[in-house]
Amino acid sequence: MSAAPAPDPAPVPAPAPAASRIRAVRLRPRSLAALVLVSAVGVVAFGWPFLAPPSTRLSAHAQDAPWLFAGLLVLLVAVVAATISESDLGPKAVAMLGVLAATGAALRPIGAGTAGIEPMFFLMVLSGRVLGPGFGFVLGSVTMFASALLTGGVGPWLPFQMLSMGWFTMGAGLLPGPVRLRGRGELLLLAAYGFLAAFAYGTIMNMAGWPFLGRAATNISFDPHAALPANLARFVAYCVATSLGWDLGRAVCTVLLTLALGPAVLRALRRATRRAAFETAVTFEDPTV
Repeated sequence: MSAAPAPDPAPVPAPAPAASRIRAVRLRPRSLAALVLVSAVGVVAFGWPFLAPPSTRLSAHAQDAPWLFAGLLVLLVAVVAATISESDLGPKAVAMLGVLAATGAALRPIGAGTAGIEPMFFLMVLSGRVLGPGFGFVLGSVTMFASALLTGGVGPWLPFQMLSMGWFTMGAGLLPGPVRLRGRGELLLLAAYGFLAAFAYGTIMNMAGWPFLGRAATNISFDPHAALPANLARFVAYCVATSLGWDLGRAVCTVLLTLALGPAVLRALRRATRRAAFETAVTFEDPTV
Protein backbone atom coordinates (compact mmCIF):
# COMPACT_ATOMS: atom_id res chain seq x y z
CA MET A 1 0.00 0.00 0.00
CA SER A 2 1.63 3.23 -1.18
CA ALA A 3 1.87 6.26 1.03
CA ALA A 4 -0.31 9.26 0.31
CA PRO A 5 1.50 12.01 -1.60
CA ALA A 6 2.76 14.89 0.47
CA PRO A 7 0.72 18.08 0.20
CA ASP A 8 2.09 20.93 -1.88
CA PRO A 9 4.20 23.32 0.16
CA ALA A 10 2.47 26.46 1.28
CA PRO A 11 3.43 29.61 -0.59
CA VAL A 12 6.06 31.55 1.25
CA PRO A 13 6.26 35.26 0.46
CA ALA A 14 9.82 36.31 -0.24
CA PRO A 15 10.96 39.12 2.02
CA ALA A 16 11.34 42.45 0.30
CA PRO A 17 14.79 43.99 0.19
CA ALA A 18 15.50 46.91 2.46
CA ALA A 19 15.68 49.43 -0.39
CA SER A 20 12.18 48.58 -1.61
CA ARG A 21 10.78 49.22 1.85
CA ILE A 22 12.38 52.65 1.98
CA ARG A 23 11.19 54.09 -1.32
CA ALA A 24 7.42 53.82 -1.46
CA VAL A 25 7.18 55.75 -4.72
CA ARG A 26 9.83 55.17 -7.37
CA LEU A 27 10.57 57.58 -10.18
CA ARG A 28 9.77 55.60 -13.31
CA PRO A 29 10.17 56.85 -16.89
CA ARG A 30 6.89 58.74 -17.28
CA SER A 31 6.87 60.26 -13.83
CA LEU A 32 10.57 61.13 -14.13
CA ALA A 33 9.93 62.80 -17.50
CA ALA A 34 7.02 64.77 -16.02
CA LEU A 35 9.17 65.81 -13.06
CA VAL A 36 12.01 66.96 -15.33
CA LEU A 37 9.55 68.93 -17.45
CA VAL A 38 7.90 70.71 -14.54
CA SER A 39 11.29 71.39 -12.96
CA ALA A 40 12.56 72.91 -16.21
CA VAL A 41 9.46 75.10 -16.47
CA GLY A 42 9.87 76.02 -12.82
CA VAL A 43 13.50 77.05 -13.34
CA VAL A 44 12.44 79.30 -16.22
CA ALA A 45 9.50 80.67 -14.22
CA PHE A 46 11.68 81.46 -11.22
CA GLY A 47 14.79 82.60 -13.05
CA TRP A 48 13.51 84.53 -16.06
CA PRO A 49 14.92 87.86 -14.77
CA PHE A 50 18.43 86.35 -14.94
CA LEU A 51 17.90 84.34 -18.14
CA ALA A 52 16.52 87.14 -20.32
CA PRO A 53 18.86 89.59 -22.09
CA PRO A 54 18.93 93.12 -20.64
CA SER A 55 17.28 94.57 -23.76
CA THR A 56 14.14 92.45 -23.34
CA ARG A 57 11.18 94.38 -21.96
CA LEU A 58 9.83 91.53 -19.84
CA SER A 59 8.50 93.92 -17.23
CA ALA A 60 5.82 94.92 -19.72
CA HIS A 61 4.43 91.37 -19.51
CA ALA A 62 3.92 91.25 -15.76
CA GLN A 63 0.18 90.92 -16.39
CA ASP A 64 0.86 87.56 -18.07
CA ALA A 65 2.11 86.05 -14.80
CA PRO A 66 -1.26 84.45 -13.84
CA TRP A 67 -1.16 82.40 -17.04
CA LEU A 68 2.27 81.12 -16.14
CA PHE A 69 1.09 80.29 -12.64
CA ALA A 70 -1.91 78.37 -14.02
CA GLY A 71 0.27 76.40 -16.43
CA LEU A 72 2.72 75.55 -13.67
CA LEU A 73 -0.10 74.34 -11.45
CA VAL A 74 -1.37 72.05 -14.23
CA LEU A 75 2.11 70.58 -14.66
CA LEU A 76 2.44 69.98 -10.93
CA VAL A 77 -0.87 68.13 -10.88
CA ALA A 78 0.34 66.08 -13.86
CA VAL A 79 3.50 65.08 -11.98
CA VAL A 80 1.50 64.00 -8.94
CA ALA A 81 -0.97 62.01 -11.07
CA ALA A 82 1.77 60.35 -13.14
CA THR A 83 3.80 59.38 -10.08
CA ILE A 84 0.85 57.87 -8.25
CA SER A 85 -0.60 56.01 -11.25
CA GLU A 86 2.70 54.71 -12.61
CA SER A 87 3.89 53.46 -9.23
CA ASP A 88 0.71 51.40 -8.67
CA LEU A 89 0.30 52.65 -5.14
CA GLY A 90 -1.91 50.53 -2.98
CA PRO A 91 -4.48 51.89 -0.54
CA LYS A 92 -2.00 51.82 2.35
CA ALA A 93 0.48 54.01 0.46
CA VAL A 94 -2.22 56.47 -0.56
CA ALA A 95 -3.44 56.53 3.04
CA MET A 96 0.08 57.27 4.29
CA LEU A 97 0.37 60.08 1.75
CA GLY A 98 -2.89 61.54 3.03
CA VAL A 99 -1.94 61.22 6.69
CA LEU A 100 1.48 62.83 6.23
CA ALA A 101 0.08 65.61 4.05
CA ALA A 102 -2.67 66.33 6.58
CA THR A 103 -0.14 66.32 9.43
CA GLY A 104 2.16 68.70 7.58
CA ALA A 105 -0.75 70.98 6.70
CA ALA A 106 -1.85 71.02 10.35
CA LEU A 107 1.68 71.90 11.50
CA ARG A 108 2.01 74.89 9.19
CA PRO A 109 -0.36 77.26 11.07
CA ILE A 110 1.62 76.67 14.30
CA GLY A 111 3.59 79.86 14.61
CA ALA A 112 1.98 81.15 11.40
CA GLY A 113 5.45 81.70 10.01
CA THR A 114 6.29 84.16 12.79
CA ALA A 115 10.07 84.61 12.92
CA GLY A 116 10.32 81.62 10.60
CA ILE A 117 8.78 79.13 13.05
CA GLU A 118 7.41 76.59 10.57
CA PRO A 119 7.51 73.06 12.04
CA MET A 120 6.17 71.41 8.88
CA PHE A 121 9.62 71.61 7.27
CA PHE A 122 11.24 69.11 9.63
CA LEU A 123 8.47 66.58 8.92
CA MET A 124 9.03 66.99 5.18
CA VAL A 125 12.75 66.34 5.61
CA LEU A 126 12.23 63.15 7.63
CA SER A 127 9.43 61.88 5.37
CA GLY A 128 11.48 62.42 2.23
CA ARG A 129 14.42 60.65 3.83
CA VAL A 130 12.44 57.52 4.70
CA LEU A 131 10.11 57.32 1.71
CA GLY A 132 12.41 58.38 -1.09
CA PRO A 133 12.55 61.17 -3.70
CA GLY A 134 9.43 60.17 -5.65
CA PHE A 135 7.18 60.08 -2.62
CA GLY A 136 8.96 63.17 -1.33
CA PHE A 137 8.08 65.33 -4.31
CA VAL A 138 4.45 64.18 -4.28
CA LEU A 139 4.19 64.65 -0.52
CA GLY A 140 5.76 68.11 -0.54
CA SER A 141 3.48 69.40 -3.30
CA VAL A 142 0.30 67.90 -1.84
CA THR A 143 1.14 69.12 1.68
CA MET A 144 1.66 72.70 0.52
CA PHE A 145 -1.60 72.61 -1.44
CA ALA A 146 -3.52 71.22 1.56
CA SER A 147 -1.99 73.77 3.92
CA ALA A 148 -2.95 76.61 1.56
CA LEU A 149 -6.55 75.44 1.65
CA LEU A 150 -6.40 75.20 5.44
CA THR A 151 -4.86 78.62 6.00
CA GLY A 152 -6.56 80.48 3.17
CA GLY A 153 -3.25 81.02 1.41
CA VAL A 154 -4.51 80.27 -2.10
CA GLY A 155 -3.11 82.71 -4.63
CA PRO A 156 -0.81 83.04 -7.64
CA TRP A 157 2.13 82.14 -5.40
CA LEU A 158 0.72 78.68 -4.57
CA PRO A 159 2.16 76.75 -7.58
CA PHE A 160 5.60 78.16 -6.77
CA GLN A 161 5.23 77.07 -3.14
CA MET A 162 4.15 73.60 -4.23
CA LEU A 163 7.10 73.26 -6.59
CA SER A 164 9.59 74.58 -4.03
CA MET A 165 8.29 72.29 -1.29
CA GLY A 166 8.36 69.35 -3.70
CA TRP A 167 12.03 70.05 -4.42
CA PHE A 168 12.70 70.55 -0.70
CA THR A 169 11.22 67.17 0.25
CA MET A 170 12.61 65.33 -2.78
CA GLY A 171 16.11 66.50 -1.90
CA ALA A 172 15.92 64.73 1.45
CA GLY A 173 15.19 61.49 -0.39
CA LEU A 174 18.29 61.95 -2.56
CA LEU A 175 20.69 62.21 0.40
CA PRO A 176 23.33 59.45 0.58
CA GLY A 177 23.11 56.35 2.76
CA PRO A 178 19.31 55.78 2.80
CA VAL A 179 19.71 52.16 3.95
CA ARG A 180 22.90 51.91 5.97
CA LEU A 181 23.35 55.32 7.59
CA ARG A 182 21.59 55.44 10.95
CA GLY A 183 21.89 57.05 14.36
CA ARG A 184 23.66 60.30 15.11
CA GLY A 185 25.30 60.49 11.69
CA GLU A 186 21.95 60.38 9.92
CA LEU A 187 20.46 63.01 12.24
CA LEU A 188 23.38 65.36 11.65
CA LEU A 189 23.05 64.85 7.89
CA LEU A 190 19.32 65.60 7.96
CA ALA A 191 19.82 68.61 10.24
CA ALA A 192 22.50 70.05 7.94
CA TYR A 193 20.30 69.48 4.90
CA GLY A 194 17.30 71.06 6.61
CA PHE A 195 19.37 74.11 7.57
CA LEU A 196 20.66 74.71 4.05
CA ALA A 197 17.43 73.79 2.30
CA ALA A 198 15.44 76.18 4.49
CA PHE A 199 17.53 79.06 3.15
CA ALA A 200 17.25 77.69 -0.39
CA TYR A 201 13.46 77.53 -0.09
CA GLY A 202 13.24 81.15 1.03
CA THR A 203 15.63 82.30 -1.69
CA ILE A 204 13.70 80.50 -4.43
CA MET A 205 10.40 81.90 -3.22
CA ASN A 206 11.90 85.40 -3.21
CA MET A 207 12.59 85.01 -6.92
CA ALA A 208 8.87 84.53 -7.58
CA GLY A 209 7.89 88.01 -6.39
CA TRP A 210 11.07 90.06 -6.65
CA PRO A 211 10.72 90.99 -10.36
CA PHE A 212 7.33 92.58 -9.64
CA LEU A 213 8.53 94.68 -6.70
CA GLY A 214 8.38 97.82 -8.80
CA ARG A 215 10.44 100.95 -8.47
CA ALA A 216 9.52 101.63 -4.83
CA ALA A 217 12.88 100.31 -3.60
CA THR A 218 15.29 101.22 -6.35
CA ASN A 219 18.39 99.76 -4.71
CA ILE A 220 16.98 96.25 -4.39
CA SER A 221 14.27 96.01 -7.06
CA PHE A 222 14.67 94.25 -10.39
CA ASP A 223 15.95 96.44 -13.20
CA PRO A 224 15.09 94.98 -16.63
CA HIS A 225 17.75 97.15 -18.27
CA ALA A 226 20.59 96.18 -15.91
CA ALA A 227 23.14 93.50 -16.63
CA LEU A 228 23.14 90.12 -14.89
CA PRO A 229 25.76 90.95 -12.21
CA ALA A 230 23.91 94.11 -11.22
CA ASN A 231 20.58 92.28 -10.87
CA LEU A 232 22.24 89.50 -8.90
CA ALA A 233 23.60 92.08 -6.47
CA ARG A 234 20.15 93.65 -6.19
CA PHE A 235 18.58 90.27 -5.56
CA VAL A 236 21.06 89.41 -2.80
CA ALA A 237 20.37 92.77 -1.17
CA TYR A 238 16.63 92.10 -1.46
CA CYS A 239 16.97 88.70 0.26
CA VAL A 240 19.08 90.15 3.07
CA ALA A 241 16.70 93.04 3.62
CA THR A 242 13.40 91.16 3.45
CA SER A 243 13.72 87.47 4.32
CA LEU A 244 17.03 86.65 5.96
CA GLY A 245 15.55 86.74 9.45
CA TRP A 246 12.64 84.46 8.53
CA ASP A 247 14.91 82.06 6.64
CA LEU A 248 17.26 81.85 9.61
CA GLY A 249 14.36 81.17 11.96
CA ARG A 250 13.03 78.46 9.65
CA ALA A 251 16.47 76.86 9.42
CA VAL A 252 17.07 76.89 13.18
CA CYS A 253 13.56 75.57 13.88
CA THR A 254 14.08 72.74 11.40
CA VAL A 255 17.43 71.79 12.92
CA LEU A 256 16.16 71.82 16.51
CA LEU A 257 13.07 69.75 15.73
CA THR A 258 15.08 67.30 13.64
CA LEU A 259 17.59 66.70 16.43
CA ALA A 260 14.95 66.55 19.17
CA LEU A 261 12.17 64.57 17.48
CA GLY A 262 14.04 62.98 14.60
CA PRO A 263 14.81 59.57 16.16
CA ALA A 264 11.21 58.94 17.24
CA VAL A 265 9.69 60.20 13.96
CA LEU A 266 12.13 58.22 11.82
CA ARG A 267 11.36 55.03 13.75
CA ALA A 268 7.62 55.61 13.39
CA LEU A 269 7.87 56.30 9.66
CA ARG A 270 10.05 53.24 9.02
CA ARG A 271 7.78 51.03 11.10
CA ALA A 272 4.72 52.27 9.23
CA THR A 273 6.45 51.73 5.90
CA ARG A 274 7.39 48.14 6.77
CA ARG A 275 3.87 47.35 7.90
CA ALA A 276 2.41 48.88 4.75
CA ALA A 277 4.75 46.58 2.77
CA PHE A 278 5.21 49.03 -0.12
CA GLU A 279 6.00 47.34 -3.44
CA THR A 280 6.37 43.93 -1.82
CA ALA A 281 6.38 41.33 -4.57
CA VAL A 282 4.88 37.99 -3.47
CA THR A 283 6.71 34.99 -4.90
CA PHE A 284 6.22 31.29 -4.25
CA GLU A 285 9.14 29.16 -3.17
CA ASP A 286 9.42 25.43 -2.59
CA PRO A 287 11.20 24.90 0.76
CA THR A 288 12.21 21.35 -0.31
CA VAL A 289 14.34 22.63 -3.20
